[in-house]
Amino acid sequence: MYDVTIIGAGVAGIFLAHELMEQGQTVLLVDAGKPLEQRTKQEAYLGFGGLGKSEGKYNYSAGFGGELAEKLGPETTLRLMQQVDALLCRYGADEVESYSTSNAVLADRAKAVGLETIETTVRHLGTALSERILRQLETVLWESVTFRFETSVDTIKKRPNGFMLTTGIETFSSQRVVFATGRSGTEWMQAQLQTLGLVQNKTRLDLGIRIEMEETAFRTLLQDTFETKLAYASAAGTAVTYCMNPKGRIIRKHQEGLVMPDGQNFREQDTGTTNLNFTLFLPRYFATLEEANHYAASVIGQINQGTDRIVVQRLGDLRAGRSTLSDALAENKVRPTLEATPGNLIKEVPGTDISVLLEFLKRLEYLLETPLSSDTLLYGMDGKFYAPMLSTSITFETDIPGLYAIGDCSGVTHSLSQAAASGLYLGQHLTQKNSR
Repeated sequence: MYDVTIIGAGVAGIFLAHELMEQGQTVLLVDAGKPLEQRTKQEAYLGFGGLGKSEGKYNYSAGFGGELAEKLGPETTLRLMQQVDALLCRYGADEVESYSTSNAVLADRAKAVGLETIETTVRHLGTALSERILRQLETVLWESVTFRFETSVDTIKKRPNGFMLTTGIETFSSQRVVFATGRSGTEWMQAQLQTLGLVQNKTRLDLGIRIEMEETAFRTLLQDTFETKLAYASAAGTAVTYCMNPKGRIIRKHQEGLVMPDGQNFREQDTGTTNLNFTLFLPRYFATLEEANHYAASVIGQINQGTDRIVVQRLGDLRAGRSTLSDALAENKVRPTLEATPGNLIKEVPGTDISVLLEFLKRLEYLLETPLSSDTLLYGMDGKFYAPMLSTSITFETDIPGLYAIGDCSGVTHSLSQAAASGLYLGQHLTQKNSR
């Protein structure tokens, strides 16, 4: 019998397994995907490392990226994030310097125009370094942890002394079971929870416009830091900038059967660009996962039209209420880094998102102390998907004793740093290292 079985080898599962391994626990780690070296670009979410195999951007903040601070308290959350960073640096993350978005002068200026700065410390590994670190973690874990890749758990049954898990070819016994399947394992987890008699709660969905402008427009704000994060409290909810990429590009992101504009850091290419891009996300909440997915498909899917279509519009045209034409886009001063279809966002994006976007951009102009160029480009539509919230205790235990949910599949975390922190926290709890 294993002490702990972890289902999901993403960041949350890896950090939990590492903590348990160091404390001498017997651990089984199961994942539907492949070992790291066998993963392909098409397998963005499954396999060792999960989404951590991407650009590896760790934002160390209690203020966004999930509700971990609400569950554990901000001090505990930040302490855990320091431990996450220390563990990453043990395996080579200190090859890149961390940076802070904190700027007291900018915070005061933003507040004066109706915006808020969100402070965070960032360690942006980049894809190559992220993979090297994950490879070392995988090698270390192989020495003590039992792995089952390309394996799906079919049933989980509670027993007096633990749990019985079955796959297509094996049966395992485990004292404790931990769900760590991330957002990509939502449907599988939903089916398991229903069988176990557990109910999930509301589901969050973020939709937003990706904005591309000349990098020089933000230089007055980014003199002392690589990026900044801004929030705007609108009547429709708090909109937040996401994934700011100075000198970066916009690429296509394929997720949930949809195609969306996504940012790519300049470090992922041999050369940078003269542009800067970010998404302004507005959150929505739905009673069920199905309702959230249906809404996303009705908006983004309609833009895609069954293809990889993304619509782009000049800011000047949006403000004038007219469509952007191909000729105007060809002569646009801000050169698009993504090939997209010129059009009219007003006809393809919910009106609330347009209103919040325009309100935010007006305040951004006040902050920049200069008008934004009419050639600023707006891409529709980006999306960020979340797992439904699941009721768990302060130690991530569900209503079934011995069954836990950590990372993004719990609905509590929405980022690499918070997912990793949740794994560390549970590992410390299960081995009685946690001071709580």
